[in-house]
Amino acid sequence: MSLGYLAPVHPRLRPYLEIIEWLTDAAAESARRTAGKFKRRPPQRGLTLQPGAGTPLWNELVRQVAPLLRKRGSKVHLARILGVPKQRLHVCLKAGTGCLDAERTLLLTAWLCARRQGRELV
Repeated sequence: MSLGYLAPVHPRLRPYLEIIEWLTDAAAESARRTAGKFKRRPPQRGLTLQPGAGTPLWNELVRQVAPLLRKRGSKVHLARILGVPKQRLHVCLKAGTGCLDAERTLLLTAWLCARRQGRELV
């Protein structure tokens, strides 16, 4: 194993640097081998999905809605339309730790379509 450092390495540090390189290589190899082995379990029946890699449609909806919520007061207005507290809207759209129920998700989709057409839902 060659230590390709730009600066000269003190002879006493060389063994430690070799161990660090070996550990780094071993960790990378271990990560490559286990990649894809740990799949997220599907939620138990009756529970809602949690946002993440398993919810690509929700992630895209949040990505499309985010630019429209930059104007002051827009999140509060949307929360009133959806009938949820603004804190819940923050958890779903900003924090990314929650999802809306089906009816509110459809309403959010309708709101997005209306805003893209230049209309407002009231």
